[in-house]
Amino acid sequence: MNKLNVKNNEVAIYGVGGLGEIGKNTYGVQFQDEIILIDAGIKFPEQNLLGVDYVIPDYQYLIKNKDKIKALVITHGHEDHIGGVPYLLKYINVPVYAGPLAMSLIKDKLQEHGLLRQAHLHVIEPDSVLKFDKMSVTFFRTTHSIPDTVGVAVHTPCGAVVETGDYKFDLTPVTHEPPDLQEMAKLGRDGVLCLLSDSTNAEKPGWTRSEKWVRYSIRRIFDKATHGRIIFATFASNISRIQSACDAAVSHGRKIAIFGRSMETSLINGQKLGYLKIPDGSLVTAEQLHTIPANKTLIICTGSQGEPLAALSRIANGTHRQISIQPHDTVVFSSNPIPGNTISVNKVINELEEDGANVIHGKINRIHTSGHGRQEEQKLMLRLMKPKFFMPIHGEYRMLKIHVHMAQECGVPKQNCFIMQNGDVLALTKDSARIAGHFAAGDVYIDGNGIGNVGHVVLHDRQLLSEEGLVLVVATINSKSGKVEAGPDLLSRGFVYMRQSGKLLSKGRQICYGAIASLTNNGDTNQVHIKKVIINNLQRFLYQKTRRHPLIIPILVMDNH
Repeated sequence: MNKLNVKNNEVAIYGVGGLGEIGKNTYGVQFQDEIILIDAGIKFPEQNLLGVDYVIPDYQYLIKNKDKIKALVITHGHEDHIGGVPYLLKYINVPVYAGPLAMSLIKDKLQEHGLLRQAHLHVIEPDSVLKFDKMSVTFFRTTHSIPDTVGVAVHTPCGAVVETGDYKFDLTPVTHEPPDLQEMAKLGRDGVLCLLSDSTNAEKPGWTRSEKWVRYSIRRIFDKATHGRIIFATFASNISRIQSACDAAVSHGRKIAIFGRSMETSLINGQKLGYLKIPDGSLVTAEQLHTIPANKTLIICTGSQGEPLAALSRIANGTHRQISIQPHDTVVFSSNPIPGNTISVNKVINELEEDGANVIHGKINRIHTSGHGRQEEQKLMLRLMKPKFFMPIHGEYRMLKIHVHMAQECGVPKQNCFIMQNGDVLALTKDSARIAGHFAAGDVYIDGNGIGNVGHVVLHDRQLLSEEGLVLVVATINSKSGKVEAGPDLLSRGFVYMRQSGKLLSKGRQICYGAIASLTNNGDTNQVHIKKVIINNLQRFLYQKTRRHPLIIPILVMDNH
């Protein structure tokens, strides 16, 4: 930390992930030899990251300072806040503190990764207090689209650093307690050194609607859908939405069936922790579903984002083993498409409509509300906390910039507001703030079981394959004489159709033969040299003829006989 020019009397604040982006939320508060980490999230890959499953932060700084890390505290159980926990714990066996629901989800993840036995896990409540030698941590209840959400206050010798987590001010939540405005105001009265606040909806004016508003809309849909089944798709983590759908089903005499692995897990956790209350006898299995009249059933499933393998997508394209669309079915998308998912969602909607379903989606039907506060709620948080310094988090740059402007409107001086990037370090005392250096905090790609095995070269090759195709060049060369004993043969995949491209491929074989001969006739049988010449010569020829750059892979068999 000294390399970052942080003085002994300063508290350092930084984002390992979550700044300038939506996702990867991982923040650190450090005083001398103690670090408190807040959240460890993932980001879902954009379309250009072909084959990448998740994106996590680069943990190298944390690994180098692992002996200083006293706790990982979790604000709530969404993937962009807990998805990175198993990957972090593979390097740093730090104690994890989380609410009951988030902890249940974390345990499932650690079990899958084989890390559960050695993990140090502690369940917290909003009134929990964590005490360390130089810092302590308290919590305050917030509301979001998942139960058990808390904000975090890290109390340092310089003052309190408050991280809000994801929040909105929902005063009429469905399944959990309202936000603790009194505790937030108390933190503000006692003095907040720096506020780190969720910026997701900073571009949207007004207030985010309560979950109870959606509850009324769901009831109206059930009132009107009198003839067929209702298929209800939402986020598995949105237990409030699931509860509202179940309550509407029970009041209309409908039995409830659950489909999708994550939805089943959410049901189990929600019931176990008391957030989901479904009367005995209301839940039925897939087998029982077929014995019940269509207008007496509700199917709750995953797939509201058009995910190809989710239950709703398989129902829509006819590949689900147990459910197919019937006339008079009503399908409800109780979510808004995440940016990047709109095309997938529209594809599923079109397939459902073609099969005869009545599909209800979009803002006009009032069946979704955000879990993130809008501008007026962000201003309210600022007024309650009254921070001396402000650092917006959880948002792209334009969102952070707007949030800073709102902070200034709420009385935070311009020079006390800091828009940071991942790896930037903000050093604070009771009266001062400054940028105190930077550490590497880029992206690490998760591909299957591999962590960081996929680099930019691999992604470039994948992009090339997806757009331009592949050409294999296979040849057998006598390593003593240098003569070509077999081939070269060209095999095309995704580049040209071989049966219709005989002349092109034949000329390509001649190019490759000449490239090999140009070296071997002079006694050069080095495979690296031969492959390089093949690629250069064939690539030039194919581009001249097709204006395309396929990925060219030479495979040389060197015969010693």
